[in-house]
Formats: sequence, structure tokens, C-alpha cells
Amino acid sequence: MNTFNYKLDNFLFPHINQIQKPIILELGVQKGRSTKKFLELCDRNNGQLFSVDLEDCANVSQNKRWKFFQTRDDNFEYIKSQIPNKIDVLFIDTLHEANHVKKLLYEYYPLLNSNGYIFIDDISHIPYLKNKDRNNFYCEINNKETFETILSIYSNNYKNFELNFSFFSSGLAVIKKLNENNLNPSNKLVLRDKTIKNYLRLIWKKIREN
Repeated sequence: MNTFNYKLDNFLFPHINQIQKPIILELGVQKGRSTKKFLELCDRNNGQLFSVDLEDCANVSQNKRWKFFQTRDDNFEYIKSQIPNKIDVLFIDTLHEANHVKKLLYEYYPLLNSNGYIFIDDISHIPYLKNKDRNNFYCEINNKETFETILSIYSNNYKNFELNFSFFSSGLAVIKKLNENNLNPSNKLVLRDKTIKNYLRLIWKKIREN
């Protein structure tokens, strides 16, 4: 089993396996690895899957529970006109850049039912560091920025959704919607790691170690 399938089987599907008649919106299809797994769930639980990709992925499946749209994932007006008004699951695996992920999250969040889930793939930069096997500058920087952006959104919405992370492979963010409130604007995290107080703490720590 490859790492992507393992990640889905162990950190995504346990959250949604019991949802009956799930309505799933999948952003990003490619070879259809996640698509086929979502369709297995739809077959078991009488659900529907709606998938979006810029590439023509229509041949991934002939399942009658699946509808595919070849378009941008931020073609919001069109996509919303083609899917039900409410969804149970949103899977984001398209352009892994922080501002784009944030735009998708805020736009599609109102469609999500309470107790529904949003999964955001590729939130860990660790596998892409310079000294790691996947060594990739683009993925390192963008995954790290995406992770930090999700935290900044959560910091002002911790009463609206639960947030958990898996750092297996390229990582996965797991968001569970708690109520029907709209998302508050994100706040830049105010950290104290670069304050004089912390610099003094580090100096004192070094003195004690010596």
C-alpha cells in the first residue's frame, strides 16, 4: 500500500465511514486514487460524489454515483450550481498554496453540514526539507505556509470547528464543523518567540546548561 492510500485509510475514512447518504465534494482528481475510495464509501452508504479537476479525468470511473466537472476549483458559481446546497465532506487536494487553500475554505465552508468534515491534503513541509528524501523547495515552503494559514484561521474560529493534523507522509488537516456559524476572518498569530522576554529566557537557559 502506498503512503497516500495509507493516509486516507487511517486518517480520513475513519471519520466518515459511518455517514449515511454522504454528499462529498472532491477538489482534485488526477489518477483517481481518492476518487475511487470515496466511491467505495458512496456505494456502501448510498452517497454521491462530485469531483472537480482542471484536467479531463472523466475516464477515472463510470460509477453512476459520480459526477465530474472539468473546471477550476474556484469556479464557485458554476460548481455550486451543479451540486446540492449542503455537503457532508470536502476534500481539498488541488493547488497547495496557502492563499488558494484559504479562499477555498472560506467559500465552501458554508455548504458544509454541522458535524461535516473538511480534509486538506499536504500540510506538512517536513518530508520536503533540503535534507529529506523528497527535497523540494516549492512543497516545503507552500506546505508550511498552508499549515500556518490553517492555524491562523483556527485561532479565531476555535468555537466553530475542531482541528486536528496527521503528519504522516505529506500530512493532512482534519476539520470538523461544530455549528452553522459563518467563519470569522483569520487573525495573524501573535507569537512571543521574537520578544525580548524570550531572548532573555534563551540566554538564561544557555547559562544554566553551561
